[in-house]
Amino acid sequence: MMDEDKIIQGVRLLLEGIGEDPAREGLIETPQRIARMYQEIFAGMTQNAGEPLAKTFHTQHTDMVLEKDIMFYSTCEHHLLPFYGKAHVAYIPNGKVAGLSKLARTVEIFARRLQLQERMTAQIADAVMQHLEPSGVMVMVEAEHMCMTMRGIKKPGSKTVTYAARGVFQQDDSLQNRFFQMMNRMNI
Repeated sequence: MMDEDKIIQGVRLLLEGIGEDPAREGLIETPQRIARMYQEIFAGMTQNAGEPLAKTFHTQHTDMVLEKDIMFYSTCEHHLLPFYGKAHVAYIPNGKVAGLSKLARTVEIFARRLQLQERMTAQIADAVMQHLEPSGVMVMVEAEHMCMTMRGIKKPGSKTVTYAARGVFQQDDSLQNRFFQMMNRMNI
């Protein structure tokens, strides 16, 4: 659980640390606003990814299911700055499928934590493998990191791409190729 009072105290200290006056008119309520915002943007810290994936449907379908362009916003744990982009999740059903919104909810749960993109990509793949028990999973995440855009090297528009393959996707290059072909063909 989040400690709202500590967040408020921390924001006040941060404002003082950068030379601002937390009692200034425009900043008086800023610590409380940030505490409320943190409740929202870090909600995934208290959520279990297994919950959305628990609702499944039996199927004979054994061809790839791909949910593409799942928008997300996350926060880099190194600089506490946002990174955002799209996640693409594919799996080969093994007797059951999840509702398509459940894949997006899984992405959202992991995105709403202090994160590293590489870890988030693996966590999504591992959650789908664990809870849907498919023959395989492939997850690709592409994101722009504000720590590279607004500070440091200052390269807006650059994207970081990560992927994780599990099960048959690790062993079968043709499945990985089909995943990438489907990604390119589905520009709707």
